[in-house]
Amino acid sequence: MAGRGTCGCCCCCCSRAPLNEDNARFCLLAGLILLYLLCGAAIFSALEYPFEIRARLLWKQQLENFTRRYRVNLGALHTLLRQYEQANGAGIRVDELRPRWDFSGAFYFVGTVVSTIGFGMTTPATIAGKIFLIFYGLIGCAATILFFNLFLERIITMLAYIMRWCHERRLRCGGAGVASSREESSGEEDSLEGWKPSVYYVMLILGLASVVIACSASTLYSTMENWSYVDSLYFCFVAFSTIGFGDLVSSQRERYESQGAYRLGNCLFILMGVCCIYSLFNVISIIIKQTLNWILGKLACSGQRKLKRVKRNAVQPVSAQFPMGRQRYTDGSVESVLHLGRRLSGEMISVNEFMVSNKVSLALLQKQLSETAHQGPRQSYGHQNGFSGGVGALGIMNNRLQETSVDR
Repeated sequence: MAGRGTCGCCCCCCSRAPLNEDNARFCLLAGLILLYLLCGAAIFSALEYPFEIRARLLWKQQLENFTRRYRVNLGALHTLLRQYEQANGAGIRVDELRPRWDFSGAFYFVGTVVSTIGFGMTTPATIAGKIFLIFYGLIGCAATILFFNLFLERIITMLAYIMRWCHERRLRCGGAGVASSREESSGEEDSLEGWKPSVYYVMLILGLASVVIACSASTLYSTMENWSYVDSLYFCFVAFSTIGFGDLVSSQRERYESQGAYRLGNCLFILMGVCCIYSLFNVISIIIKQTLNWILGKLACSGQRKLKRVKRNAVQPVSAQFPMGRQRYTDGSVESVLHLGRRLSGEMISVNEFMVSNKVSLALLQKQLSETAHQGPRQSYGHQNGFSGGVGALGIMNNRLQETSVDR
């Protein structure tokens, strides 16, 4: 019936609890991010501020020595330095660099724009260029984010097929392979059908791929740019994560040995690194979300301690534990609803139970991985409206659009 959920009550009543939990998770995440920022600011201030003070004193001493030695007016020298800062913003350096706005330099610039890296070593100086950048970046950044999400879908599909193939080989080596009898053959199919690739393996594979790409790129940069290996690794993370400080930028000198091959390798490394790190960030965000669920569960447990013992230990009926409209997933001896992070008895969650809950909590992505490994996704909604599929940020958006556009 329109306007009512599967539990027989109004849809707004059915969705109130998940909405409240989403708000609580959002507020908790915002608070933790603020705390994370404060801790990071304190650490970086302790590490970098003394160096900044020493650099300021050294620069002041150098200016005084220069003006005294060459009898230069300090005000005139400051004027010259300000003019050089303006020239520096236009791409003029003391050392000879490649042109910033020839076609190859402009192509490098638009690549940093649409990928949201934004090194900052090249910026438009004209009014027309700044206005054009607003509209160009609006479409380009949106298209590139879509590309990253589609790349994430395909790399997870590929990893699902590879892990399923490895699982099949492991079954065959263990004696559960192709059998002569139909019973053994059907038993193998059931075993493969019930298998779900682990999201933790996906995270491990993406992490290893990111490390291999970063180490290989760092070897190239340390050789071609004369950077230390640590600086090269630092540049790789800043570039691949699209932070893009701009203090180190590759491929900026006018001439290199094997210049064409180096610039091609530089672009490929940045493209592969950004795609892998973006995919890794999306998978790690799922783990962070489950950690938030665990924290919220512990906070809820501490509040429930104040209730009466009888009420706290009351046995819930099966219909209350597993309401209609929620899917159940079974992973070995683990059985839980998709709505996770909650103990009905209100007891504290142990580390063991947290790990078990974490496995079940990843059921959405595991289900997607399993479906792609079994020749395409199965329809999970009776009413399809074009908003379905996708993982990561794209999947969250599609699922939310689908939920809100279903006729109630």
